[in-house]
Amino acid sequence: MLLADFEKRKKKIPDTPGVYFFLGSRKEVLYIGKAASLRDRTRSYFAGDLAYVRSPSIASMVAKARFLDWRQTDSVLEALILEANLIKSHKPKFNTLEKDDKSFNYVVITEEKFPQILRVRGKELAREKGNRTFKIKAVFGPFPHGTQLKEALRIIRKIFPYRDEKCTPGQGRPCFNRQLGLCPGVCTGEVSAQEYARAVRHLVLFFQGKKKALLRELQREMKKMAKEERFEKAAGLRRQIFALQHIQDVSLIKEEYRAPSASGAYGYRIEAYDTAHFQGRATVGAMVVVENGVQQKSEYRTFHIRGVAAGDDTGALREMLSRRLAHDEWSFPKLIVVDGSKAQMNAALKVLEEGGIRIPVVGVIKNEKHKPRGIAGDPGLIRMREQDILLANAEAHRFAITRHRRRSRRMLTRA
Repeated sequence: MLLADFEKRKKKIPDTPGVYFFLGSRKEVLYIGKAASLRDRTRSYFAGDLAYVRSPSIASMVAKARFLDWRQTDSVLEALILEANLIKSHKPKFNTLEKDDKSFNYVVITEEKFPQILRVRGKELAREKGNRTFKIKAVFGPFPHGTQLKEALRIIRKIFPYRDEKCTPGQGRPCFNRQLGLCPGVCTGEVSAQEYARAVRHLVLFFQGKKKALLRELQREMKKMAKEERFEKAAGLRRQIFALQHIQDVSLIKEEYRAPSASGAYGYRIEAYDTAHFQGRATVGAMVVVENGVQQKSEYRTFHIRGVAAGDDTGALREMLSRRLAHDEWSFPKLIVVDGSKAQMNAALKVLEEGGIRIPVVGVIKNEKHKPRGIAGDPGLIRMREQDILLANAEAHRFAITRHRRRSRRMLTRA
């Protein structure tokens, strides 16, 4: 029993960042996760409400697991990178059940004179070479958490400035990121291809999890610059060494603990969608978020529907979901709720499939008075989440009507 292994070893689990492993009876890796506190995170898997705050596949994984192991890191940032490297090498079954490969995030270094560092989705990598806008030199990932990867790249870029798609080499004027100190000057010609290649090598070592080797290389370069009396360069390298030894990842820690349940586990995020219009005009789409039975109103979003025929509710849902999925900086839900039955559910599933994303979808079926009379979809999920599903659906309907009325008033005022 995993619980027995946990009880025996829980006092040894450190209250530090790191990566944890759930292992099967033959010590095979079933699941890999990362944590700001290994002690708090692993403890959350043994709370009585596991089936409520986690997905059914995670509850199944814990039932199958027999052993728990972990590896400490110096920071949450390094835990995030180690998690990605270990998922890539072990390919744990339950990590891929939680999320389709194509919806994972990756870091790509492009193949060119001044390589770009890009954050891309798996579906872009899966495209044929000729259909991509970039050639690949190196790929790191998969990273399961898109929002956290985005924040991680912000931290890394402050230590190792790099070029992205918004910077054109030799354009003569500083790009926006150069003005912020986040581009080394590829745009203005301040950095040679050789110097930039060295900076990219530093990034590669960091994404490979070879922090000690990277520190040794930076120290060698710093001494060389000092010996050559290139003191400004030496000072820059000293700052990088200090930043690596004192990684400031408070923002990642905050994201790690965003909306926790009472047990310390991640919240179960549900997104619900609905539309509102008047005789097919001024259609407004609404997305609402419910986590652990609580409305997350700061995460509600409105979509002004423009690309479908008047009164085409299913088309409006497709447009809304397509636009929402383009925002991978928003946390992805574990369940999607639509207003309607087969047609609406199929429309949502098709958009998700085209995006290479696997998220279950349920539909709330209404009577002639627009009151819920049933829920279509996975019976197990519906039994477990019925109240949250109905709450999310009611909130989506309310929010869509509120936003539609506001939009209609504005249109009348302008007329």
